[in-house]
Amino acid sequence: MDGTTVIVRRRSTFVIARPRSGRGNPNLIIHGLLRRHSSLIGGNNMGYSLKVLDHYENPRNVGSLDKNDAYVGTGLVGAPACGDVMKLQIKVSEDGIIIDAKFKTFGCGSAIASSSLVTEWVKGKSLDEAGSIKNTEIAKELSLPPVKLHCSLLAEDAIKAAIADYKTKKS
Repeated sequence: MDGTTVIVRRRSTFVIARPRSGRGNPNLIIHGLLRRHSSLIGGNNMGYSLKVLDHYENPRNVGSLDKNDAYVGTGLVGAPACGDVMKLQIKVSEDGIIIDAKFKTFGCGSAIASSSLVTEWVKGKSLDEAGSIKNTEIAKELSLPPVKLHCSLLAEDAIKAAIADYKTKKS
C-alpha cells in the first residue's frame, strides 16, 4: 500500500491521504492532514473551523446531571428552522459558582461545538458572568459562518434558560 493515494471521507470532508506503512495509526495520519490542510475544511460556505471540528469530534462535558437536584438548572431550547435541540445543565455551588456543566445536543457540528464550548466557558463563573455570555462571543471563538450563527444563539439561550431554571428552584 506504500505510495498509494487514498481518498477518505471524514465527517463530510474529503481528505487525500498518503498512507505511511509502519508509522502508527492511519487515523492519526489522516487527522494530521486535516489539521495541516485547514483550507480543505475551513473558509468558504459551510466549512467548519478547526475549533468546531475539535469540539465536534471530541465534545467536552457530554451527559446529564440530576434535574431533581436543587443545585442543578436545566435549559432546553430548540431551533424550529433547522431542528436543532440543545439541553444544557449547570450545577451551582452554595456560593453561586457554576461547578459543573453538561450538555446533550441533537444537531449539526456547529450546534454541538457551541454547546461543548459553552460548558467549558461557564465552569468557575458566577451566574451573572455565565448569563452575560453572548452568542457573538461564541460565534467569534468558533469562527462560525453567518448561516450557522443560530447555533451560537441556541447555546446562549440554553445557558440563560439553565440559569433561570436554577433561580426558579432556589426561590
